[in-house]
Amino acid sequence: MATINGQYILIETEDPVYANEVTEQPVEKGVAISDHVQRLGRSMALSGYVVGPNASKIRADLINLSDKGKLVSYVGRNAFVGVITDLSTSHTYQVANGYAISFTLKEIRVAETSAAGKLPAPVRSQAAPIINSGTKKKKSKTKSKSGKKSTSKSKKEKEVTQKVKFKPGSKWG
Repeated sequence: MATINGQYILIETEDPVYANEVTEQPVEKGVAISDHVQRLGRSMALSGYVVGPNASKIRADLINLSDKGKLVSYVGRNAFVGVITDLSTSHTYQVANGYAISFTLKEIRVAETSAAGKLPAPVRSQAAPIINSGTKKKKSKTKSKSGKKSTSKSKKEKEVTQKVKFKPGSKWG
């Protein structure tokens, strides 16, 4: 018996896959040169049966986890944490109080927010890149309906970014 998020299921086969990506560059003579190896996300194909009085609840929970892309924890002959990518059930006369199930778990990495968002506002303004698009000329308005010409401000207003200085020895200094 195996468990997925604490619910018991009977798994007959577990097929873990440990794949790598190898890039190759062709050469004039001989075998191509391999210059880079990168580990791909691991995956595991599972197949078995779900039987018992709560089989329909387990099926609904697995479909819900698959649709929402939630992480699941599988413990059987192998332990695995990932998301359900392919889920299929087979309902035949051979299984009276349940169904056959097969699904694939895939390892994922979840991105985290940057540390700059957790800093205080004065420090965050210095951590973000300052983009200066130069001085822009304001458009002067042409004659209005009344025939009077409107004027625009001739003074250039610049926004000055103040740099914050911290005491030496502080965690931002």
